[in-house]
Amino acid sequence: MTESTRTERDSLGTRAVPREAYWGVHTARALDNFAITGDRIGNYPALITALAAVKQAACRANRDLGLLDSRRADAIDTACDEIRGGALHDQFPIDPVQGGAGTSTNMNANEVIANRALELLGHDRGSYTELDPLDHVNLGQSTNDVYPTAVKLAIVHHIHDLVAALGRLATEFDSKAVEFADVIKMGRTQLQDAVPMTLGQEFGTFAIMVREDCARLDEGTALLRECNLGGTAIGTGINGHPDYPALACTHLAAITRIPVTSAADLIEATQDCGAFVQISGIVKRVAVKLSKICNDLRLMSSGPTTGLGEISLPPVQAGSSIMPGKVNPVIPEVVNQVAFAAVGNDMTVTMAAEAGQLQLNAFEPIIAYSLLRTTAHLTAAIDALATRCVAGITPHRDHLEQGVRRSIGIVTALTPHIGYAASARIAKQALHTGRPVEEIATELGLLPAETVKSLLAPHRLAGLPTPATEPAVAQ
Repeated sequence: MTESTRTERDSLGTRAVPREAYWGVHTARALDNFAITGDRIGNYPALITALAAVKQAACRANRDLGLLDSRRADAIDTACDEIRGGALHDQFPIDPVQGGAGTSTNMNANEVIANRALELLGHDRGSYTELDPLDHVNLGQSTNDVYPTAVKLAIVHHIHDLVAALGRLATEFDSKAVEFADVIKMGRTQLQDAVPMTLGQEFGTFAIMVREDCARLDEGTALLRECNLGGTAIGTGINGHPDYPALACTHLAAITRIPVTSAADLIEATQDCGAFVQISGIVKRVAVKLSKICNDLRLMSSGPTTGLGEISLPPVQAGSSIMPGKVNPVIPEVVNQVAFAAVGNDMTVTMAAEAGQLQLNAFEPIIAYSLLRTTAHLTAAIDALATRCVAGITPHRDHLEQGVRRSIGIVTALTPHIGYAASARIAKQALHTGRPVEEIATELGLLPAETVKSLLAPHRLAGLPTPATEPAVAQ
């Protein structure tokens, strides 16, 4: 030991740790063993806050049950409060991807809380005879109930942020739906002209798609609010007080304001990662639908002179180091890439959940890492899409209107009146000659000119209400 270190002991022997560190020997060994991603659990505030909340709930339950004296309990409680408030997150340096089913993360929390509690009691860090990371902070607990409970709480927090971001995006789409309500354009199926619609209807659909996912995410968090706290090692509650599970959950719900409940069967809940698979699948659904919307935005804005050129996305940066004036759809592109990663992370969650064996899944760290990154990245990407792209979209009204008038797809509106075969003849002639459908239909005399004009009126083609001043079409 030197002046800058202190010596701590575990079951493997002694180890020097930095004197000023709040973490201890178990964290030090994890730093040696798991230099995998270059990331650190302290970069995920929701996880650190959730760990502190679980430890605080356990402390209060143990105090209520007379298992932990008030002096130590008060110090532990205060330390947890401070961490939940944002303190000491830099003292959680270990890699999120780790062996041991999350034991290193649990021990990192135990050590930081214990050493801060020791300070509050007037003792030096590492004075574990006064207050021990395992005997006191981890009292009545196991990594196997602490870690998954904390991970679920952290994901609930991330999902809350994700839903809020989706809500903001839906609001932007709603705003554009109103702004573009009178902009007529051609709808397309399989990239071919179909029938007319409004640009407002298209953007309104985007809003509905996004809000549907908000509802699915809210439903998915219900399973995450069921925890195995108190199950200890494998769910049997060994070394735990029989009243501890319910009491700890009650305290946890009060601390987090999340209505957590104790699982009906703690053995099942300790080994089953189904809740993670389900929420990951819903998050993947969000990513896939967002990517589809971004594909549409990129296609609609393609050109600007030789593509569809229906809308302009706001220019946020120069697009090329060699082609002057080129502007690329960079915000939709980054959302696409985040979505691709989300799909890959969902596969990781799926395989990790499947790989669990017997009474515990040892691969929950990669599940946590995958879900926390996916939800955080999606939230950031969605906010960029809403504020730096959708809010500034403008339509090319004249170009869209001309496209409707040139399209052969509008002949569909004549089919109920002149039949499919006659309509097909008009479409082929219009395509061959480049003449408008309205002109050819009128020339053939299959319907009165006024009837043709009324049937092909833009508002009628887009399914909009007929103006009160316009007579109904004769059937």
